[in-house]
Amino acid sequence: MAKFEDRLIRDPLPLPTIINPDAIQDFDYRRVVVRGGKWRHDLEMLIGPRMREGKNGFLVVTPLEREDGKGGRTRVLVCRGWIGKEFAPTKKRERFVGALPEGEVVVEGLLREAWRRNMFTPVNKPESGEWYFPDVAEMARHSGSQEVWVEETMKPDLIEAFDREEKGIPIGRPAEVNLRNNHAQYIFTW
Repeated sequence: MAKFEDRLIRDPLPLPTIINPDAIQDFDYRRVVVRGGKWRHDLEMLIGPRMREGKNGFLVVTPLEREDGKGGRTRVLVCRGWIGKEFAPTKKRERFVGALPEGEVVVEGLLREAWRRNMFTPVNKPESGEWYFPDVAEMARHSGSQEVWVEETMKPDLIEAFDREEKGIPIGRPAEVNLRNNHAQYIFTW
């Protein structure tokens, strides 16, 4: 826990253009900044259902495309945050400024290791756009991205979260460590 919290207080690292997925475990929960990228909303993936404060919705994963410095382009997967289920269709978000930003962006977030699916989570169906679990390798193949998962962060602000929720603008996660602690659950089970 202390190792991860130490990574949070450091200045964000610029995310390299090409990332070795095997090195990500050494940077899990490390704050990173991605500059000069453009969102690929046409490749957006919604993971859900996901609950937030008793409301049903989705996590929005949008590939961020940027130049690789060699005349080509690379993409990384960015979990931009949570939106309510009523905003799942992109058309419902188009009218709100900030929901589908265009042009170059700067993203601050946490570099994270790939998630692990539990046995109760349904299998993803990429061909029909049904994502139940953030399988980084599968999502990377589907979107032509590197196997890199960045969770966009924002400062916790209740007013801003309400404003974002009403407009279908993804609500990013706070920059904090969230490790599951199942000890109490195990005590009651056994």
